[in-house]
Amino acid sequence: MGRLIGPLLLLLLPCPHLGGSLANELSPQHLQADRIVVLKSERKLHLYRAGEILRSFDIALGLVPEGPKRESGDLRTPEGRYHLESKNPESDYFMALKVSYPNERDRALAAAAGVDPGGMIMIHGDPNNGRYSAMRSQGMDWTDGCIAVSNSDMVDIWLMTSEGMPIEIRP
Repeated sequence: MGRLIGPLLLLLLPCPHLGGSLANELSPQHLQADRIVVLKSERKLHLYRAGEILRSFDIALGLVPEGPKRESGDLRTPEGRYHLESKNPESDYFMALKVSYPNERDRALAAAAGVDPGGMIMIHGDPNNGRYSAMRSQGMDWTDGCIAVSNSDMVDIWLMTSEGMPIEIRP
């Protein structure tokens, strides 16, 4: 076993002729997006950079996809301008990006209606426990208000985004 570890460690050492470690050279490079736009009616999430779409992803929404989220438990996905508040690699779902819902406008509308606006809106992959997997594979809306993508798409989105990035969710 000791004979095998030495050669494997060499892969992690810088390789001057490659400009870095072999591990870094073999990893795919991901351009960084500067904003996220979600089009609910098209079931698409677009990553933009300098006004151009870098990548587009198919999405699933809350079980009641039409209209903006107004209160906790309404199963709607919000609409409006937010930002990527944090990244959670240990979520109940395969990776999760927290959307800054509710914003000031959402809180004011909820207060005027006398309701709790809710929260914990995420962009995430499939549940780690397999819940809803049959609906996900059929392309149905299945979340409680979050934006869901495939696990493989979630890896790309994770690598191409950063905290603080603007997120616009359109009808």
